[in-house]
Amino acid sequence: MIRADAFLVAVAVASALGVVASQHQARKLFSELEREQTRAHGLEVEWDQLQLEQSTWAAHARVEKIAREKVGMRPPVPGQVISLEGLK
Repeated sequence: MIRADAFLVAVAVASALGVVASQHQARKLFSELEREQTRAHGLEVEWDQLQLEQSTWAAHARVEKIAREKVGMRPPVPGQVISLEGLK
């Protein structure tokens, strides 16, 4: 009888330790999940900012202004334009 009681106590203690370990692991994983979700949100915000910045840098008016002011480009005069329609 004492052996059976000792065995049951050992099983109960092992079970309790297993529950504690699994709860600790679950809390640890949940904390990691929240941290990664926060990081993902930060990356989404950064991506949106980069897309906005790219659209600003690639705006037609900005490119045209730089071409005129820094590179000295000008639209061609009508005599310099040759149309190549109908060639195959």
